[in-house]
Amino acid sequence: MTAPNGSLRGVRVLDLSRILAGPLCSQMLADHGAEVIKVEPPAGDDTRTWGPPFVSETMSAYHTGINRNKNNICLDFASPGGQQVLDELLRDADVVVENFKAGTLAKWGFSDESIAERYPRLIHCRITGFGIDGPMGGMPGYDAILQAYGGLMSINGEPSGPPLRVGVPIVDMVTGIYAFSGVLLALHDRHTTGRGQLVDCTLLDTAISLLHPHSPGWLVSGKLPRRTGSAHPSIAPYDTFEAEDGQIFIGVGNDRQFRHFADLLGIPEIADEARFATNADRVRNVAELRPLIIERIAAHRRHDLARKLLDRGVPATPVHDVGEALTDPQVLHRNMVVERDGYQGTGIPIKLSRTPGEVRTAPREKGADTRRILASLGYSEDRIEELIAADIARSTDT
Repeated sequence: MTAPNGSLRGVRVLDLSRILAGPLCSQMLADHGAEVIKVEPPAGDDTRTWGPPFVSETMSAYHTGINRNKNNICLDFASPGGQQVLDELLRDADVVVENFKAGTLAKWGFSDESIAERYPRLIHCRITGFGIDGPMGGMPGYDAILQAYGGLMSINGEPSGPPLRVGVPIVDMVTGIYAFSGVLLALHDRHTTGRGQLVDCTLLDTAISLLHPHSPGWLVSGKLPRRTGSAHPSIAPYDTFEAEDGQIFIGVGNDRQFRHFADLLGIPEIADEARFATNADRVRNVAELRPLIIERIAAHRRHDLARKLLDRGVPATPVHDVGEALTDPQVLHRNMVVERDGYQGTGIPIKLSRTPGEVRTAPREKGADTRRILASLGYSEDRIEELIAADIARSTDT
């Protein structure tokens, strides 16, 4: 494995998490230079089976998207021998990321209190669905469960349709990003205090944090927001429209942009009408505005109209499918699709000028680095073989 050169070089991370939020957090740390050891139980991370498509018999495409740049060790923590290895891994780590069910680590002898006492410099990042206490404390939760529980589904969908799940696991992914941010904050604090701390992230907190602008709207007015499809509840026109050859999204964010928009469509006079003069007017009268612009938008090809609007400072874009997005020239120019040794994935969204992140290795097979990691902890070859023979550790390396 290539030595990390990013801004987090020298930071050691123990990734005990599975599914999405935790692995995404640790992958972001790894992308920026941290040395990450992913620990999988004998059954493996659930996402290895989340397919098709698969890239191998033991790895789904889903799994590859959140587990690059990591070493991999397979251990059974339910056994005393596995718990001893976990203790040594924690002693050697700066950060641990985990999303066990409440009480699991404590059952193995690693309660919050004992972790803080035994590893005072360790940053303990815990990710749960609802937290470990309170009325819902300890309850399990996947992304869609929290989208529903946290109100996100209620505001997503067409006005005449049912509540819908957002089409990507947005709660899981943002929780992973929040966890990444929390770890960085804790690392910064440790430079001053020398002490680690608990970074406590929940899918519920993330879901509630994503309700803007509906949450401040309800807190001020007490009125429940309605679903608006692709449209914005506070900006108009800001929606998807049918062009001659497909859909285009147009977002007119201010009155100046609306004048350019109306002029380009050949109806400049509507910008002077009282019912459309300001954004607030346009939001109140959007049902009257839409018929005036729909036919004119439909007369244009989506790429041509989007470029003309952009040239006038009006945000607009063809509605791309995933394939169009991942082959778009600007996406490629930004290095947001990467390939290394047969691995393909999305790029690194945080660009640093002096210490950029990098993709060094593809996701590893379960247990691919077990022997090497145990040896780095001081285990002899005989002891490593004993652990493997006892099924406490598993290895696919030779």
